[in-house]
Amino acid sequence: MRILLAEDERELASWLVRALQQSGFQVDWVEDGRMVRSCLKATVYDALVLDLGLPGLGGHDVLSELREADQRLPVLILTARDSLIERVSTLNEGADDFLAKPFELAELEARLTALIRRARGSEHPRLACGPLVYNPATKQFTLDHKSLVLTPREHAALRALIQHSGEPMSKQEILDRVFSDEQDVNPEAVEVLVHRLRKRLGQCAVQITTLRGLGYVLESAPEGGT
Repeated sequence: MRILLAEDERELASWLVRALQQSGFQVDWVEDGRMVRSCLKATVYDALVLDLGLPGLGGHDVLSELREADQRLPVLILTARDSLIERVSTLNEGADDFLAKPFELAELEARLTALIRRARGSEHPRLACGPLVYNPATKQFTLDHKSLVLTPREHAALRALIQHSGEPMSKQEILDRVFSDEQDVNPEAVEVLVHRLRKRLGQCAVQITTLRGLGYVLESAPEGGT
């Protein structure tokens, strides 16, 4: 799951980025509200964690712009302004959740996961595509009810694909999620990962299909073949 964090407290933001990445999230961080718009144009995110007291463009204005543009990205407000009026106003403006500082990391992670799950229209935290199942709680894949052993990069790539199963992901989108902490990675690395994942999946009823000009899509294999 890829998160955009808009927070101007550098120490808090640095800690959050590290902590969420250790929990399996991919996190991009901006410290100015004006940068949110450009990030959302360049990258597909699963949720936005938004501080209200941002420089450049305040959190209320960022939220207003998103909703006026009919962008339905889940937004979790993270702020020190803990009052009933503040909570009610931000929720009425289109925020999906509100968490006051200071907070517990476990609660933030749980709220983010719930927001993303609801946004995808799923009541169950597990993600599935045919016989392939990913459990975010255990961070484990199973294939035909058997544990699927993957390298960290294979795991990250397959997790990105199953989170968007049935939807094409470009090489760059997969690259951003798997190699987010590295520079100058050749896009051909994604081709290598997809080749290895196809071998891992074997002849089961789920496959990674190449869509020319669009990228790759994880989907259930047609009956009678893979």
